[in-house]
Amino acid sequence: MNKFYHSVYLQEDRCGGCFTCLKRCPTQAIRIKNQKASIIPEFCIDCGECCRHCPHHAKRSRRHQFDDVRQEFTYLVALPAPALYSQFNHMEDVNIILSAILLSGFDDVFEVSVGAEIVSEATRAYIADHPENWPYISTACPTIERLIRVRFPNLIPHLLPILPPMEVAASIARRQAIEKTGLPSEEIGIVFISPCPSKVAFTYAPLGLPKSEVDRVIAIKDYYPILLSHMNEADQDTKLLSRSGSLGRGWSVSGGESMGLLSEEYLAADGIENVIHVLEDLEDEKFEPGLQFVELNSCSAGCVGGVLTVENAYMAKTKITRMNLNEKFVHPEYIGQYPPPSEFAWTEPVVYEPVYSLGDTIFESMENMEKIESIVEALPGLDCGCCGAPTCKALANDIVMGAEDACIEDCIFLDKEFDTKGE
Repeated sequence: MNKFYHSVYLQEDRCGGCFTCLKRCPTQAIRIKNQKASIIPEFCIDCGECCRHCPHHAKRSRRHQFDDVRQEFTYLVALPAPALYSQFNHMEDVNIILSAILLSGFDDVFEVSVGAEIVSEATRAYIADHPENWPYISTACPTIERLIRVRFPNLIPHLLPILPPMEVAASIARRQAIEKTGLPSEEIGIVFISPCPSKVAFTYAPLGLPKSEVDRVIAIKDYYPILLSHMNEADQDTKLLSRSGSLGRGWSVSGGESMGLLSEEYLAADGIENVIHVLEDLEDEKFEPGLQFVELNSCSAGCVGGVLTVENAYMAKTKITRMNLNEKFVHPEYIGQYPPPSEFAWTEPVVYEPVYSLGDTIFESMENMEKIESIVEALPGLDCGCCGAPTCKALANDIVMGAEDACIEDCIFLDKEFDTKGE
C-alpha cells in the first residue's frame, strides 16, 4: 500500500502556469517549470487548496462516480458526511435527505454523524484516562494527520489514537449489512459521500489501521445533482432514518467536535494556514497547561468548507447551526445499540515520515543546511515565485537536494554569479 497515495493531481493540459497554486500551497509542494505546474508527492497533504484556487481547474481530485459504483456491488450502503446536510436550502428534516439517498439507488444508509457521536464518547473517556499527553490533537481530518506526520514529529504522541467517524460508521454499517442480507463482505459496498479529497486519500492509505472499511468515495458535488432530483419524492414519502442528534451533525463545522467533549479546555482552529500556526505554537509549548484537546480542520469553517462541496462554507455553517437548534444532543433510543467505543482505537502506530530531511545523518543535514543558507544569502529574498519555487529558500533547498533542473539561474533577479555548491 502506498502510504503517500494522493487524491489531488494535476491535469497538465489545463495548466496555464499562472503561479496561483504555487503561492496557495501550504506545504510548498508545487513547482512551476516551462509554464506547467508539478506536484512534489512527498510534500502534498491532499488539503485541496490548489483545487480550490486554480483558475484553470487544472488541479483535480480522484474519486469514484456513483453510476460506476452501482455496477460493482450487490448491496450498497451510503455513508453521508454530516456536511451533506448543510448543502440544501430550507432543510429542517435530514430524513428527507436520507430518504432521497435510498431513492437514488442505495440499498441502505448509515450516518457518519452516528460515528461522530461514538467517537465523542470515546474521546471523553480517553482524555480523562490519559492526561499524560494533554493536549490531544483530533485525528478526524486526514490532512492534519499527514501534516503532523511529515512536519511536526514531536506532536505525534499527542495524536488522539481513535479512528475517525467515517471509519467507525463504515465498520458498523458493514456488520449490519452482513447480518441483514447474509451476503459476503466483498459483495457489500460501503460508500462515503465526501466533502473533501483527503478522505479519498485516507481510504487508500489509512492511518491507525491496516485497511479502511470504506470501499468507495464519491464527492458531494458530484452526487448533489442526483440527490436533488429525488428530493421532492422524498419529501412526499419521508422515512424516519436519522439516528444522530445535534452533536454528530455539529462535527461538520469548526468547534463541533470540541463541543462533544463537554469541557471548556479545548482549542478549535480551521483553515490550513491557521492550523499550521497552531501546530507551531503547540510544538513550541506556547499554550498554558491544562489544555486538553485541540480540534483542527484544514478547511475554513470545518468540513462544510471542503473543496468537494457545493454550498458556501459559511452559509453551510449557518444552516447546520439553525438545523441543530431544535434537535436532541444525541438520540437516547439508540444508545447501547452499537459496539462499545473502545473497539475503535488505533490498531497500528502512526510514525514520522522525514520527507523534509536534508540528509541521512545529522552531519550531512548540517552541511546541506549551510549550503542552503549560503544560497539564500545570495538570492534577493523577494519570494516572488518567478523561479518556479514558492520562496527563495525553497529554490535553494531544491538546488542543494538535487531537484531536477533546479539552478541558481532560475532567479530572474540575480545579477551576479554564485557558486551553487556554497564553496
